[in-house]
Amino acid sequence: MAASWVSHAIWWQVYPLGFVGAFPSDQPPGPDEHRLRRLADWFDHAIALGASGIALGPIFASRTHGYDTTDHYRIDPRLGDDTDFDHLVAEARGRGLRILLDGVFNHVGKDFSAAAGWFSGGTFEGHSELRALDHDNPDVVDYTVDVMSHWLERGADGWRLDAAYAVPQHFWAQVLPRVRERRPEAWFVGELIHGDYAAVVEAAGFDSATQYELWKATWSSLNDGNFYELDWGLQRHNEFLASFAPLTFIGNHDVTRIASQLERPEHLAHALVIQLTVGGVPSVYAGDEFGFLGVKEERYGGDDAVRPEFDSPPMQLDASGVQVWGLHQYLVGLRRRHPWLHAASTSKLRLDNRHYVYRTSHGDDALVVALNIDEAPLPLRLEELGVHRAEVLAGSAAPPQEVIEAVVVEPHGWRILRPVS
Repeated sequence: MAASWVSHAIWWQVYPLGFVGAFPSDQPPGPDEHRLRRLADWFDHAIALGASGIALGPIFASRTHGYDTTDHYRIDPRLGDDTDFDHLVAEARGRGLRILLDGVFNHVGKDFSAAAGWFSGGTFEGHSELRALDHDNPDVVDYTVDVMSHWLERGADGWRLDAAYAVPQHFWAQVLPRVRERRPEAWFVGELIHGDYAAVVEAAGFDSATQYELWKATWSSLNDGNFYELDWGLQRHNEFLASFAPLTFIGNHDVTRIASQLERPEHLAHALVIQLTVGGVPSVYAGDEFGFLGVKEERYGGDDAVRPEFDSPPMQLDASGVQVWGLHQYLVGLRRRHPWLHAASTSKLRLDNRHYVYRTSHGDDALVVALNIDEAPLPLRLEELGVHRAEVLAGSAAPPQEVIEAVVVEPHGWRILRPVS
């Protein structure tokens, strides 16, 4: 049973080492620079976005990118020290923001100090500098329980569990109940890429999983003009929602920026509308709310373009960035005004390659979302969709309207409607 606060959670995700310019860097910063504190300067921005929590990438001691941990109990010296973490938590708490940590417990860096029996003898996905842990070793179980509990007791609210797909489910099933005994309100999301999410979540004891299926279906259907793929993805999403609320995203630190992934810039709005009107726990990757570009490449350093350094706020935006920021603010705000969307399921009302109209609902609450990626307008008579009348809450070309019985969605446009009796 997930912690009660999660039903209102909207994350702003940050990759700290890149955000503060600590990695990659020709001259790595020292602990006396206290760069971790720079994140707190952006917390008011997260509030303005409408986020309720900060999802951090790795902040523990490592040699390079943070996923090659050398000491889980130590803040990365390039970011600062324990006092900087305490400062971050205090600044977050003062604003009502939660903190999610990124835990790498599948593998560690080659400089990690432990008994030989802690390692499986293999590497992680062929990376020679990443040593896989032996998850059948009870000492590794105890260590993971203690690390996770330590930082929860220091003020964190939950953990993203990196590469959870590579870790035996019985390992998590041993670890997580023991951590929950100490911190019952903590939330745990496993990084899963593909497979039977619901079965893994149940067997491992996660509260949530990263919804990569829906991420792919969203941009792929928009690029290919194939809303059948999105509808299939949302049917799968409904199945997951029956047992847990997935972590939804259209961008994160591991993938090409959504503004670069989409072939048509105007479809960024469609992707965001989808994410923020379906069930789950939404996460916005820092910079996406400004329309940042960045392509991930499969090479050494291939993540750098999607993990840039941020200057001090406020961000200086061009006209396009202002528009994308305003859209994020409005749609995150709409999500907050309709908190039932956390548990909402969807059903199609109209579907073809380039038009998708769906109902998103939970109990007696419902919205209707109309997406048009065609070159021609999409006229809709609501009665034909099983809706008698509706209010227009948001759209790409029309301001909110009073009660209507028909609507025309312009080419490459969208509408969010609220049915009324």
